Amino acid sequence: MNSKKNTELLASQQKILTKIALGDPLEDILKSICLSIENLIDDKTAKCSILKLVDNLLFSVASPSIPNSYSEVINGIKIGPLVGSCGTAAFTNERVLVENIADSTLWEGFKSVAKAHNLASCWSTPITSSKSEILGTFAIYYSSPKSASKECLNLIDYFVHLSSIAIEKSNNAFHMRKLIHDLKVTNQNLNAFIKVIPDPAIVITKEGLYLNVYAASENLLSDPIQDLVGKNINDILSKDDAEMALDKINKTLETNETHVFEYTLTIRSIVHIFEGRTIKIDYDNQSHVLWVIRDITNRKNSEDEVKKLVYYDPLTNLPNRRLLTERINSCVEKIIKDDTISVLLFLDIDNFKRINDSLGHSAGDQLLIQSATRLSAILGDVNTLARIGGDEFVILVDDIADNMQQAQSNVIQLVQKIQSIFIDKYELGKLAFQISASIGIYLIDKNHADADNILKFADTAMYRTKFKGGNGYSFFDPKQQTLLEIKTELESEIIRAIEGDEFCAHFQPQVDVNGKVSGAEALIRWNHPTKGLVPPYQFIPLAEQFGLIQKLQNIVLRDICLLLKELSKHAIIPPNYRIAINMAQNQFNSPTLKNELISILNEYQVSPHQIMLEITESMLSKDLSYTVQQMHELKAQGFTFSIDDFGTGYSCLSTLHAYPVDELKIDKSFIDNIENVQTGLPIVETIINLAKNLNISVMAEGVETEKQFSILKEKKTDGIQGYLVAKPMPAEDYITWHQGVTNS
Repeated sequence: MNSKKNTELLASQQKILTKIALGDPLEDILKSICLSIENLIDDKTAKCSILKLVDNLLFSVASPSIPNSYSEVINGIKIGPLVGSCGTAAFTNERVLVENIADSTLWEGFKSVAKAHNLASCWSTPITSSKSEILGTFAIYYSSPKSASKECLNLIDYFVHLSSIAIEKSNNAFHMRKLIHDLKVTNQNLNAFIKVIPDPAIVITKEGLYLNVYAASENLLSDPIQDLVGKNINDILSKDDAEMALDKINKTLETNETHVFEYTLTIRSIVHIFEGRTIKIDYDNQSHVLWVIRDITNRKNSEDEVKKLVYYDPLTNLPNRRLLTERINSCVEKIIKDDTISVLLFLDIDNFKRINDSLGHSAGDQLLIQSATRLSAILGDVNTLARIGGDEFVILVDDIADNMQQAQSNVIQLVQKIQSIFIDKYELGKLAFQISASIGIYLIDKNHADADNILKFADTAMYRTKFKGGNGYSFFDPKQQTLLEIKTELESEIIRAIEGDEFCAHFQPQVDVNGKVSGAEALIRWNHPTKGLVPPYQFIPLAEQFGLIQKLQNIVLRDICLLLKELSKHAIIPPNYRIAINMAQNQFNSPTLKNELISILNEYQVSPHQIMLEITESMLSKDLSYTVQQMHELKAQGFTFSIDDFGTGYSCLSTLHAYPVDELKIDKSFIDNIENVQTGLPIVETIINLAKNLNISVMAEGVETEKQFSILKEKKTDGIQGYLVAKPMPAEDYITWHQGVTNS
């Protein structure tokens, strides 16, 4: 999941958890959950539904994107082994994935209504309580047959957990309201009522004397019932809790109102949290209080869990952006009041994305956890250490000094202490890494205490450190704020440029060792109306960060198809001619990749056999089984694969044979050094021999001299690409070049 989706997921989580914590209506919470997952899933035909189980019947609680006519048909349906996806999932307590409703035996009685509402696929997941009871089901529908991806199912499970918390909390509130109502209704027949009440109840005087105790079980009582009668509340509870309870008892007797309070009590060496409700009753012709006791330990733990999710990062258990913002606001109030100086440090791990992309998110998570542990060890509990997303940490230090000069000196010492934690290498499995961090510093005094901008200014200072090469620190300079503004401007510029058709593909020819054209590589270019040709390194990282890389790749694939059609029209395409297109990591991991590629090729009537997909070596170090499956599915369509920049990433030699690879591309850095027989040439020879042993062809990129070409030809390289042949050029120029080479 890319960074934009992660940000959207975090925002959805905060919104939903806030609703749960504030006790919003259940229907509103579940509707927000449905809309959130529909927004996060790439397939925009996705429609979500949450059904609640009552007496083995399913009732629709939230289905904002599904027609009411469909919900009315299935409302109140009885669960069973062959009752669609949801009825079966609730009956078996197992996830039910129906990829094609039309072919499913589970949907025999419901196919017509599904078809009438354009519902072709349905995945259903049971929603269970903390006691493993079935609360309902979560369903997601699609308008066309669809198989489930691991990423999508993980996302569903995440929201199913939130649904469980919301429904269980709603059920508990309902049961408590019913209990209070029953107490009032049956006050005149207390003894009969007490026999069936699930919670212990005590008749107690205003002085705290236990007159009678009613309980179906003594598990929640500190002493046997016969021993409790005649005791005083001061004999049971702590002094503070007893005083609080007596206060509620007396207020109930005075006002005839129900009062609620919480207290703790250790029973058989286990600490319980109880909720007491005091109700005025007539007992033995006198006014006393009925004290109803409920064990709310599990509920309080659940509420603490919700609070933790709202305010803390689930990976590192550090404060998140929400809690950090609250502490910044409190810090600013203190600074203005006491005229003190504080500091905020914005820390970003250098080159984290490269490690994360190369070794996978699990390794990246371990690196973040280790970093959080090391930072916490040196900062202690006095200061705030927060993780606000990705590899970004923020440190807030109150009262750093009494004057600005001393504050600058103290914060430099603190930064040096922070940098020292990166001296020791990080161990991830059998690998060890030396990493560093870029730090931005913003000193806060009463003249610079704008809470809304403090984090932004420290972020800007951090980017200044990045521009200087990283592994250092920078104090905020107002002039550097333009960097942040440029970044934001460039994002909107890329979106505008996509809509304005300013992106296009340039093509760099590939030839075999005899100089015959064998293919080309398509490279994205930005024809900016005022800045001219913008190089890829200035916009590709931002396009990946903003989730726009897929749109750019579709533009490149479109231009490839147009070029192939034009070359075909001139009848100058040689046999086995292919055009290569680079695949981004998140694009290759998408479960919809195959369909998107085929859709564009079908539109232009281009064969997949003419397209070579270039992936980096680091992309092969991900989930082996998923990567191999993805490649085989694409190979079955006719696509071929090339590993770009081979030898520059984390080595995949141990598993290279498992991947259906057609070509290895020797990186330009090795070609530049090929004439060095001691260091450069042996590396190139090793790559060529490895490829030949695995029956994989070899393409050398970045070839610029005849000498390099001569060596590569002697070493049996299959083809070359580089300035020696031609520079990347627009499609029109490439066609002219191609015609000239073909006719010569």
